[in-house]
Amino acid sequence: MRKREETIERYFAAWLENDPGCLREIFSPEIVYSECYGPEYRGLGQIERWFSDWNKRGRVLEWRIKGFLHQGSHTAAEWYFCCEYDGVTDGFDGVSLLEFNEAGKIVSLKEFQSKAEHVFPYGETGR
Repeated sequence: MRKREETIERYFAAWLENDPGCLREIFSPEIVYSECYGPEYRGLGQIERWFSDWNKRGRVLEWRIKGFLHQGSHTAAEWYFCCEYDGVTDGFDGVSLLEFNEAGKIVSLKEFQSKAEHVFPYGETGR
């Protein structure tokens, strides 16, 4: 399980450092990657193209992992993400559901997001 966590940490670091050098070591050639707001990338070539194109217009400022859950060949990672893209800074909480193959590479990644700022319509104490 720790190897999977290290793979995910390495992937997040690649975005923080704008360094795509590890993508071929992290993802299976048949990767299917679904972003939380709709785009889906199929195959390693599309992942590499997206990484390059996105980093021409944006910069990841923070991608902090809050925790992991493991079950079988799947891992869930909860995180906080913040970036500057086209001059606009934004951040949100999220979860990635990842599936790993026997070689330890990611074959499926699905992202889900939640607003980072929460409101408490009935108060913060739960009473």
